[in-house]
This record gives sequence, C-alpha cells and structure tokens, in this order.
Amino acid sequence: MTYLILGLIIFIGAHSVRIFAEDWRTRAIARVGPNSWKGVYSLVSIAGFVLLVWGYGQARQAGGVLYDPPLFMRHITMLLTLISFVLIAAARVPGNHIKAAVGHPMVAGVKLWAFAHLLSNGSMADVILFGAFLAWAVVDFIVSRKRDRAAGARYPAGGGARTAVTVVAGAAAWVVFAFWAHRWLIGVGPFG
Repeated sequence: MTYLILGLIIFIGAHSVRIFAEDWRTRAIARVGPNSWKGVYSLVSIAGFVLLVWGYGQARQAGGVLYDPPLFMRHITMLLTLISFVLIAAARVPGNHIKAAVGHPMVAGVKLWAFAHLLSNGSMADVILFGAFLAWAVVDFIVSRKRDRAAGARYPAGGGARTAVTVVAGAAAWVVFAFWAHRWLIGVGPFG
C-alpha cells in the first residue's frame, strides 16, 4: 500500500502544481524554459505513474475489501467509462462540441472514470486509487473552470463532423481497452 500511496502523491502532486502553485509554476517555467519544465514534469509524472501502478498491483494482492458492490454496478461502470473515453477523446480532437460545452473534457473524463470504478470495485486498493483520482479531478475541474471565468476564456463552438470523430474515436478506444487491453494491463476483464 505504501508504494501505491507514494506513487499517487508523486503523480497527482505533479498534476496539481497548476491547481495549488500556479504562480510558482509560471516563475519556474520562465526560469528553466518550457522544454526543460516539460522534461522534468514528464519524468516526475512517469516515475509516479510507474510507482502507483506497481503499488496498486501489490496492494490488490494484499486484499482488504471495504464493500462488495452488487453485480449490476458493472454495467453502469461500463457505460460511464464509455462516456469517459469520449470525454478524453474530446480533449484531443480540436473543434468539437463536447470540448466547447465542457471546457475541460480530459479532467471531466478522469472524474467520471474514477467514479465509475468506485461503483464496481470495493477493495482498499481500489478505493485509495480511484478515490484519489476522483478527489483530484473534482478539485482540478473546479479550479480550471474558475480560472476560465476569471480569464474570460471561451471555447470555440465545435463542428458536427469533428464531434462525430470524437465520439467514434472515444468509443473505439473504449472497445479496444474494455475487450482486450484492460485484461492484458490490469489482469481483469470487464466482460468476464
């Protein structure tokens, strides 16, 4: 459990700098340059991610169930994760309606992904992992929307074709992940 928590602190901590220390971040980027900042940020993020993945695998084997969700929650989780994949795709496809409406679809997608997994997973490791990501995403979304309002940020209205590409790309990524990659990477197949 220690490595999972340490990995979460490093990974989520790196992704929280803009939330809690934006002025320091701006000064650091000005001092070292944007490419050096991105390099250090990437290395810290990768180290935290590797540590949390390894720690999660270790913690899952240790057991400890906090609650046993009913079986039908898996179906709700599958639907919500499909939507979260579409939201995450919306962050990468320029000029789509979803990005225009949500503003921060990547963070909204992470929030929905984490919440969905809490509905169908009740082990201590799951609650720590997905609970941490959910808490981070809620705070990040609130702060990001507040920053947008303060800056008067407007997201351009999206086009129908780009929105369709977003939905198809997100759904396709979800299919690949749900039917194959999840079992290969995590060791659990959402569809049995």
